[in-house]
Formats: sequence, C-alpha cells, structure tokens
Amino acid sequence: MARRAGGTSPAPLFAPPDRLRPLADRMRPRSLDEVVGQDALLGPGAALRRLVEGGRLPSCILWGPPGSGKTTIGRLLAEAIGARFAALNSTTDGVATLRGVVEDARSAAALEGRTTVVFLDEVHRYSKAQQDSLLPHVESGTIVLVGATTEPPIAGGITPPLLSRLRVFRLQPLGEAELATIAARALADPTLGLAGAFALDESAARQLIGYASGDARRMLGLLETAALLAERRTIDAALADAAGDIAPGPVARPVIVESADIARAAQSPMLGYDRSGVISALIKSIRGSDPDAALWWLATALESGEDPRYLARRLVISASEDVGNAEPAGLPLAVAALTAVEKIGAETNDEGLYALAQAAVFLAASPKSAAAGRGFFAARDELRAHGPRPVPGHLRPAARTYRNPHDEADGAIDQAYLPRGVAARRFWEPTDAGAEARLRELHEARLEAKVKASRRRGE
Repeated sequence: MARRAGGTSPAPLFAPPDRLRPLADRMRPRSLDEVVGQDALLGPGAALRRLVEGGRLPSCILWGPPGSGKTTIGRLLAEAIGARFAALNSTTDGVATLRGVVEDARSAAALEGRTTVVFLDEVHRYSKAQQDSLLPHVESGTIVLVGATTEPPIAGGITPPLLSRLRVFRLQPLGEAELATIAARALADPTLGLAGAFALDESAARQLIGYASGDARRMLGLLETAALLAERRTIDAALADAAGDIAPGPVARPVIVESADIARAAQSPMLGYDRSGVISALIKSIRGSDPDAALWWLATALESGEDPRYLARRLVISASEDVGNAEPAGLPLAVAALTAVEKIGAETNDEGLYALAQAAVFLAASPKSAAAGRGFFAARDELRAHGPRPVPGHLRPAARTYRNPHDEADGAIDQAYLPRGVAARRFWEPTDAGAEARLRELHEARLEAKVKASRRRGE
C-alpha cells in the first residue's frame, strides 16, 4: 500500500482510470471558481475566499448538508494556500492515525516550510477524548484542521473546547438552479463528463433534480445510471426495429434520457430522503395550519420508506405540543391513528394510511395553543432554578386545615395550592384559541370567585 500525498492514511497503489471512476468523482470542481452554489463563502470578496487569497486558512468547520461540496472545498482550500492535504475520516481513523499525520506535519513544516491541512470528515463522530487530542495541535498551529459535519456544530457533538478554536463556515444546500448547472456541466464535459452523448428531456431534468434533494453527488450518481439505462433502452429498441435479421446502425447521439430512465435508476424515492428536513416540514406545516402542506410532507415521508408508526408518534406529540387545549379532540384522534397503524399496518397496504391522513388534516386545521406545554416548562424552569419547596401544610395527607371545594356551595375557596415563594406565579397562560377560550373564561371566573370569597371572609 502507498501513502496518500501529504498524509499518512493508506491508499491503493494504483488509482482507477478515469473511465472507471464514478461520474460524481470525475466531476469534482478543480478550482474554487468551479464550485457551484457557495458564493456566500467562496465568491469574489467573500470572507473565506479573501482569507485563502491572502495565503491564510484558519482551522474551521464546514457545516452543510450531504453533497454540498464539503470534501471538495476542503481540498481546494488546501491547494489555494499551497498546503499539504491529509484526509481523515472519523469513523475509520483514530488517534493513532492522527498522531502519524501530526508527525508528518511537523516534518513538513521544518523541512519544507509547508502547512498541513488535515481534513476530518464527520468530525462530530469523534469522541470527546478524540476531539481533545486535536486541541494542542490546532492551538499551536501544527496543523490546520478543516472539519466537515452535517450536524449543527453547537448541538451536534462537537465539544465546546474544540469549537472555541474553530471558525464555522456554513454551506448552503444546493438549489434547483445550482443542480441544473452541475448536471449540464456533467452532460457536456468532453473529457471527464458524458461528452454530449446524452441529453435530458424536460420532465427527466425536473425529476432528476427532485430526487437529488440538494445533493450533487447523489444527483450525478443517478444521472450516470439513468444514462446507461437510456442507452440500453435505445439499443433494445433498435434491435426490435431490425426484426432480428438486420444489424441495427449506430445509436444516434445524443441519447435522450427520459423520466422512466430516472425512475428506474432511482428505484425508490428514498434515494433522496432528507428525513430530518421532511419530518420538520410536516410538523411545522401542522403548526402553521396548512393541511395541504401537511399531506404533502406526510406523503413524501411515506413514499420515501418512512415507518408509519414513527409518523403516527410524531402526530401524537404535535397534538399536545401544537394543538393542545385549543382542540382537545386532537390528542385522542392522534392516539387512535397510532393504534390504527399498529393494528391495521401500512407497510403492505394503504388502509392504515387513512388514519394518518385524517389525523394530520384534523391537527393542521384545528386552532392552536402551546399554553399547556409552555406552562409546564415554565414551572420546571422555576423548579430547576430555585429548587423544590415544601408542600403547604393544608395540602398534606389528612391535614385538618384543608378545605374541600366540594363542601362549598360555589366551590370558591381562597386557598393556596402553590408553595411559598411561587404562590404569585402564573405558569399557565391560556389563549383565546378554540376550546381553550372557554377554559380561559372558566379559569378567570374561578379566580374572580376566589377573590370574592376572600373578601367575604375578610368582612
């Protein structure tokens, strides 16, 4: 095995020829100017571009969705400042491998005067101890660390000590226009791309970009497979036309890639399923009272292979978190949908999906209130901030000073139920939405009756 240029990880002795490399690998940008969709970071005058043009690259995190170009950009940044490049993966390269990279970096700095950029993919998967092992080398400048992550750095597993030593650069998901540009470049490139031998019809282009879900790598892999299927389809059609006794002529170029070729290449829409994004969109559509959007994201999740039971559990959560007491029927309906999916099933038939659709539409169309949940968390925050308080004596078991509201004609008793120190707090702030408006009216009437009862006792 040979060592990677500028690094210590083993690599094959012979790289495959270009024709055997996947299209996505062949079409990686060869300069920062070829990077598509990240102008906010790399465009003229952008902060990161200005830094590398000045010959400097800070240790940093490249945070962005899959297929947005993190690995390619890391390599191009190292090239832009004339640095050595060592690529590591957090799932396969541990502290021992890192130690070897650091030793090579020290030697290169001493003998060649060159900086070493260590690209660590999936940096959030490194354990706390592994991340701590990076700290002295980043802080001393022995290496320039470029970490790549798909998770939010603050809450996504990167430790505060390491994060404090890194700049965070956010990569944007690739939009339809950017993906169309990348696809057109791959179709036309005469040496590393498809050299004009294939073309997409309009519907196939839309379908290809839709399946990509913002991931250029996924899109190019799908395009390459669909092109091969289209060519095979064209050849088979030519053979059929020749009736088997006349050799068909050469396949006309370009071969048109159709929607059916894209669908066959994808096999399943799950290819481009952004689970966290779709589930977030579903819940936010319900919260935003848009039944049509809720049905769209529900269908997207299910068609992508999502577990219907997981979706039903999310609807149960939304019924309490978002709908709450504004429409109390939402929670039992969501629980019933969960039960229906579990009892009927939905993986091999569509019957169980009616219950999910019914619950999603009902929750989205219902009035909304988060008052109950917010009240609970406000009470919990108070408890955590100041600690528990003793139970008032009149609320303890068999307390003689306790007054039972059922013994009063109107049930109005001026009796404290909160402990000292928080007796004046109001954690639940009911809204005027739906059924909760009636609860608010009843609650305010009880408060007024208690005040009147207190005044009578005072008189």
